[in-house]
Amino acid sequence: MTRQHFQYSVGRVRASFMAVVILAMITGCSSGLSRVQTWEGTVDNADQVAVLAAPGAIKVREVNGQTMTEFLIDDLSLDYELLPGKNLVVFTYKTIWSKAERVDNGESKVHVVETPRQSITIDAVPGETYSFNIDKPENRREAEAKAKDFSVALVNSRGQPVARSSAWMASDSRRALARRAPVAGSSSGEVPSDVPPAAIMDQLKSLWGDASDEERREFLRWAFE
Repeated sequence: MTRQHFQYSVGRVRASFMAVVILAMITGCSSGLSRVQTWEGTVDNADQVAVLAAPGAIKVREVNGQTMTEFLIDDLSLDYELLPGKNLVVFTYKTIWSKAERVDNGESKVHVVETPRQSITIDAVPGETYSFNIDKPENRREAEAKAKDFSVALVNSRGQPVARSSAWMASDSRRALARRAPVAGSSSGEVPSDVPPAAIMDQLKSLWGDASDEERREFLRWAFE
């Protein structure tokens, strides 16, 4: 075996090994991230959650005003854990269509059709699983037409419709955040009416300290709009 042939063989083995490692990491991350907690902190009834099953085409943006983490794998199917009671879920629906025409270098080879933000209120029952009842469009033209006036039903584990989405409004998220924001010492997601202003201010300071730069910018835009 020549030196060049030996180096080539070693390179192939190394590349194959790295591919296996990366695949294992992706598989492990996918299984570990398949369940997403939608609230911050801990509550007494966290073991009595409901589950929202979201396919890869559904991108959950917010739950009760809390921004959800974005993952590197764009079409990852995820299960979102919901606390019992009313939960406001904000999401978009995206489909991808290949381009029939020739594309130039650097141009995307696909058309991406994504709906405006939708919101849906789920009155979550502990132990229940909810899913989106989506009719996938047959072609891009149909997808674009549906995206302009999009709405989707949510069904429970028995296939019964329990809610339907509508166009999202920022005021809905603000009300949901105030309604379900965790407060220290509270065993549920609700904010008691007798919470002193100082406690609410401490909670806001804590949330601000944990927020990302983008979340802070969004909050400031909301506060001064």
